[in-house]
Order: sequence, then structure tokens, then C-alpha cells
Amino acid sequence: MNKSVLAGVLMLQCGWLANVQAAEAHGTTAEAEAMVQQAVALVKSAGPDKAYKSFTEHPNGAFKDKDMYVFVYDYEGNCLAQGANPKMVGKNLYIMKDVDGKPFIKDMIDMVKSKGKGWYGPYKFNNAATNSYDLKKSYCAQGAANTMVCVGIYEGN
Repeated sequence: MNKSVLAGVLMLQCGWLANVQAAEAHGTTAEAEAMVQQAVALVKSAGPDKAYKSFTEHPNGAFKDKDMYVFVYDYEGNCLAQGANPKMVGKNLYIMKDVDGKPFIKDMIDMVKSKGKGWYGPYKFNNAATNSYDLKKSYCAQGAANTMVCVGIYEGN
């Protein structure tokens, strides 16, 4: 095999490997749904306060995997847990909008109130890995009392 053909094959393999590694860094719909189910189960077994602390601080890697993390809001839009940015806890983000003006927290709450659980999105959210606003969707389910427990993934996963 000549050197230019070998170089081309190696470049294709490297590109394929980079795509596989990038895909492995993103959560899937099945993984997001499973994480929400585990999170809701912890809320029920350990109580909201202990569960929310675990979601926000994720000791031993709990409730944070790849680019997925748990976030919890009450129906008034108060952030109760946030696995990516603990500074959001305690803030009311009910009217927070994405860059296109979509009030995604309010819309997620409305969806959970009407359906109990399901996928919401897409909406544009800052992706720390790409440093840009990418399409994201979140799986949300009814939590304790008037709360929702969610995990988001970037579109295409």
C-alpha cells in the first residue's frame, strides 16, 4: 500500500474514532430517562433534601454522567437542585428564556403538570463542551409534591 493511501486510511480511522469518542461523551435518551427514574426513586427513598444535595454535589460521581446531570424545580420555578451549576439553587428561573425567547423552564413545568413525565424540547442551551448554544432536550418527571426532576441531553443523541 502506498504512503498516501495509508495516510488517507489512517485519517479516516482517526476521524471515525474522534466521532465515536464524542458520541460517548454525550448522554442518550435511554440514559437520561434512566437517570431521572433513579433520581425520582432517591427522592422517594431518602427524602427531597438528601436527594437534592446528592444531585447538586454528586458525591462519588452520583447523578452526573457524561454531559448529563439532574436538575429539579418546583412548580413556581425555584431551582431546588442543579448538578452542573450549584449557584443556580435557590434562584427563581420560571421566566428564563433560551436565546430564541422560548421560556423553557415554564414550558417544562407545564408539560410535567399536564402529563406527569415526558420529553421537552428542543431548546437552545449553552453547551460547555462546544462553547456555543446547541439544541437540547430534557426528560422530566414528577418529583416530590409540586416539583419536577429532569435530565437533559444535546440533540442528535
